[in-house]
Amino acid sequence: MTMESALEAPGVRHAGSPTGFRRLTPGLLKVERAAEGFAGLPDGVTMHGQLLAAFKAAAPRLGLSPRLVHAIDWLFRFTMTQDWGRGGRPIVWPSASVQQEALGLSPTRTKAINRALIEAGLITMKDSPNGKRYGKRDAKGQIVEAYGFDLSPIAARHAEFTRLAAEAKAERIEMGRLRRRATIARNGITQVLETAAEYGFAGEQWTILRRETRALRKVERPEEMALGVESLERRQRSARERLELLLSQIESDARESVIPDPLGSENGPHQYTYKPSLNPEQDTVIAQKKSRGEHGSAVEPGAAPARQEPPETGRVLKLAPDELMKLAPRLKSYLRNPDPAWPDVVEAAAFLRSDLGVSKSLWGEACIAMGRERAAIAIAIVSTKDPAHFRTSAGGYFHGMVTKAKAGHLNLDRTLWGMRKANEPRPPARTGSGAGRGGDARPATAPRH
Repeated sequence: MTMESALEAPGVRHAGSPTGFRRLTPGLLKVERAAEGFAGLPDGVTMHGQLLAAFKAAAPRLGLSPRLVHAIDWLFRFTMTQDWGRGGRPIVWPSASVQQEALGLSPTRTKAINRALIEAGLITMKDSPNGKRYGKRDAKGQIVEAYGFDLSPIAARHAEFTRLAAEAKAERIEMGRLRRRATIARNGITQVLETAAEYGFAGEQWTILRRETRALRKVERPEEMALGVESLERRQRSARERLELLLSQIESDARESVIPDPLGSENGPHQYTYKPSLNPEQDTVIAQKKSRGEHGSAVEPGAAPARQEPPETGRVLKLAPDELMKLAPRLKSYLRNPDPAWPDVVEAAAFLRSDLGVSKSLWGEACIAMGRERAAIAIAIVSTKDPAHFRTSAGGYFHGMVTKAKAGHLNLDRTLWGMRKANEPRPPARTGSGAGRGGDARPATAPRH
């Protein structure tokens, strides 16, 4: 059988013996043309290390694997400054065995790396007649003869690398900004879900929101990330609006249960959901058969209680607003009216509770459990405590008071009595032999509620 030559039958594969020559692929031809135009370092570049830095910065944008980047970094170690000057050529000639040992790869994997570098347009090969890599330098270090890896395509692509590195940096900045927005939105959604759970708001929408938030996958492209962040933020806004609506309904219900008069007449009688009359056996500050009247006089059991004034202008727990200001002076700075009625006290307490760290929701619970005036008194009591008095915080202390009020165990009367006794002027200390026989002169301490 006769064999036709390549000239006679172009494009026909022949079964002759392999020559071992490198195949001329489109990638190889392109990179060789780039190498032929090498004329030294590009404008603005003074050291070949800048070329390597620009390449490394652009590598992620080019989709190059870390192994290829490491291979180029290793080849750069064999070049010298004069190789990159005008009239020079950055060719290095490490042997195959040295390259395999340095990269930690087998001969087959090392050859695959070299082919990948060529196809990526990063290097070209200058082959010797015998196919071996070698080179010579003169006394000044200039390359006289060299066969091996030609790195000049790196210089030819410097402008491209710089542009891609700038785009990669801008993308990282944008991704960081989007990730921060996503974190804020996720935290906002978590806050809404926790609040909804705390108030016992049931509904499938909360379960769906939690599931969809967790299901959002991580992406690496800014365009996809932006869409995901916008979706998260829409969910957060929608959930927050739903929560605010539910909380406003609770607040409205609380106001209606405490103030039946929608006009809120300042001089109108105030209706309470708790027992309005003060039973001397139950509601006075001393649980004895005899209880003290409003001005300290004894009231016999069974006697008719004194007429109670409307809470808006009179007394709550036998306490007038002006006396509360003396017992809890911190509340006074929040008053707008120098001669306050109970609505003024309640308004001032609403501002004071914020500075004490009592949440708005807990304040609403207190108003429902105690009534607005008693809740204001409780806030005033908390404001008189030293910070060291609290196990956790003022808000935690007030939460305990609300819990006791819900269980019917809160005794503000006793606490107020203790505060009155603590504020009474102390009698002068006795001297002489009579001291100590006339009774205990120690000041009364405020009992805990």
